[in-house]
Amino acid sequence: MTHIEIDGMPPAPDQLWAMVSAYGHFTAMQVRNGKARGLALHLRRLEAANREAFGVGLDGERARTLVRHALGDTRDASVRVYVFETLGEPATMVTVKAPAEMATPQRLQSAHYQRPDAHIKHITTDQRHYRRHAQRNGFDDAVLVGPNGVMSESTVANIGFFDGAAVVWPDAPMLHGITMQLLERELAGRGVPARRSTVRSRDIASFDGVFLCNARGIAAVTAVDHLRLPVESQGLRMLAEAYASVTWDSI
Repeated sequence: MTHIEIDGMPPAPDQLWAMVSAYGHFTAMQVRNGKARGLALHLRRLEAANREAFGVGLDGERARTLVRHALGDTRDASVRVYVFETLGEPATMVTVKAPAEMATPQRLQSAHYQRPDAHIKHITTDQRHYRRHAQRNGFDDAVLVGPNGVMSESTVANIGFFDGAAVVWPDAPMLHGITMQLLERELAGRGVPARRSTVRSRDIASFDGVFLCNARGIAAVTAVDHLRLPVESQGLRMLAEAYASVTWDSI
């Protein structure tokens, strides 16, 4: 069951409907033992998006308090913090669901779609349509492809590529995901080279492997459309070790 609070209170049905019908942005995190990875980055994301979307700041400590309140005695969970537009100050909604991990491996279907304002994790998007379409066709998710076949991200995760000893991230409009940011930091500390590069659909076969990452974890990609891809086991182990070394922050 999902537990929902708006500004620290259980919402009435009409209030909940008003919220989910409004424009908003959010961040999603996995909580284990009352802690989350990259908590400061999540709060920074909410604050930056709030300023861009609504022209006002966001009190990170208040958001943190609202998450703690919504969790209550729950120690392990999937948590989302939404900020919705209202007639007054933006409202903050926290949802608490069962903890989850990313399924691996995954097969992706190309979808010719670019999220508007892709750098913001907002809810005004058609990406769920393409995800459902891919799943109906027997795939796990869709990978979003822009003009000239430029790949950006999946519908729910960042996509990355192994190129020899380096990690390649798409140079395209996309969300700079929290897990991606954490991996960038950890990989740099381990001396693992990483770069941004334009990756087109026709380039995928030239890489040693492809992966997805978000707060739920890291997954190997074994196919894009009808192209089967190799699994770069050493690279995946390296990513898993780097992510496992990230400090969990108390909420």
